[in-house]
Amino acid sequence: MTIEQCYAQMGGSFAEVSARLPSTRLIEKFVRKFPEDPSYGQLKQALAENCLADAFRAAHTLKGVAANLSFASLRRSASDLTELLRHAEGIPAQAQALFAQVTRDYEATLAAISQLD
Repeated sequence: MTIEQCYAQMGGSFAEVSARLPSTRLIEKFVRKFPEDPSYGQLKQALAENCLADAFRAAHTLKGVAANLSFASLRRSASDLTELLRHAEGIPAQAQALFAQVTRDYEATLAAISQLD
């Protein structure tokens, strides 16, 4: 699968990331490194431990990484969760439903990346 096809499969925007990063080779380099980013795992752990500050930080970081790489679907779901947690006092009940969407988008992103040529 090409990098363009990868972006299409994951619900990302190759046109947007191409405007930000100077070469397809550089884009692919950063995309291939994404599975090593610890933000998703940190978010999952923070939610399991009911730690609002860590959950917010991890969701915000994941949103930023997804935005920088133009992983549009993951950015949207991580942003929704980030905004829910931003002004919360404790982990809101809605967080689990939003985290489920983050998980679906994260897994779709990893699946697409794993199919790169």
